[in-house]
Amino acid sequence: MDVRVGLVGYGPAGAFFHAPLIRATPGLTLAAVVTRNSARRDEVAGKYGATPVSDVRELWGLCDIVVVASPNRTHVATAAAALAQGLPVVVDKPLARTAEEGRELVRLAEERGVMLTVFQNRRWDGDFRTVRKLVEEGRLGEVRRFESRFERWRPVPKGGWRETGGADEVGGLLYDLGSHLVDQALRLLGPVREVYCESDVRREGVASDDDTFIALTHASGARSHLWMSAVAARLGPRFRVLGSSGAFLKYGMDVQEERLRAGVAPDSPEFGEDDEGSWGVLGTEDAHRAVRTEPGAYIDFYRGVAAALTEGAPPPVDPRSAIEALTVIEAAHLSATQRIVAHLT
Repeated sequence: MDVRVGLVGYGPAGAFFHAPLIRATPGLTLAAVVTRNSARRDEVAGKYGATPVSDVRELWGLCDIVVVASPNRTHVATAAAALAQGLPVVVDKPLARTAEEGRELVRLAEERGVMLTVFQNRRWDGDFRTVRKLVEEGRLGEVRRFESRFERWRPVPKGGWRETGGADEVGGLLYDLGSHLVDQALRLLGPVREVYCESDVRREGVASDDDTFIALTHASGARSHLWMSAVAARLGPRFRVLGSSGAFLKYGMDVQEERLRAGVAPDSPEFGEDDEGSWGVLGTEDAHRAVRTEPGAYIDFYRGVAAALTEGAPPPVDPRSAIEALTVIEAAHLSATQRIVAHLT
């Protein structure tokens, strides 16, 4: 019998990411969705055969696991309520506003003996999987600098809580995109000892940061430079990785989000395949060649969730790794506001 999933929130995260990925994962079924919007209620019932409910408390008897894809400010309270009911929980990033809030959720999950994991889906981006493979195979030599960007040209704000909300909304690019970029840097190069950050609000009508840069010094001595911006009129490379024997350069975004938004099934054969014209380049200035992008695999996250629930496998993302990223993000905020280099133990 399939594991019944209760989804909290049916905005872009719930509708374009979680719902189609859950439906495509063997062993999972989308049983109920919390949304008060009448059009969305009709969609979840008609498209997924799920029961629409108006309050998270209505989920408790309808599901075996809760997925929290509601606005960031609700993540901790919603996850804690589900864990208190003895239900496993998936939380979309960021897990919490602070590392301490994240640790409290981990403690609650351990007390209840249930799984807690975090939807850090960008670990399964095809371009990042390619970078990890090249580094693990030693194709770059010793990695000295990792440059990573999520940049857009959006001079007119779209509105919504991510841009107009203050700190209580846990909005802005540092938490929104930084949760991904910092997580990837930690996965690739390990713990961080120093954090420097520049964070600005560039557009009128925006309350949260929309142009942010983070410099990380890892314990290994390698450095990560991370950019996230809504005001980049010309986009830089998605990745530039410099090593002792070569470099890797990759432009363009992973294809999975675009295809999910277009309604492409995430279990279709070509779903995560990058176009050949977008492959990255490996080598040196004098000798280089294109490298096929590894297939993107967001569905592997939910396959991991299913395996954790039915086979006792480890969760696909250890929540402690998300807490590690939150520690770096908090240090970045401190650095930007106090104009200092923050040191981590």
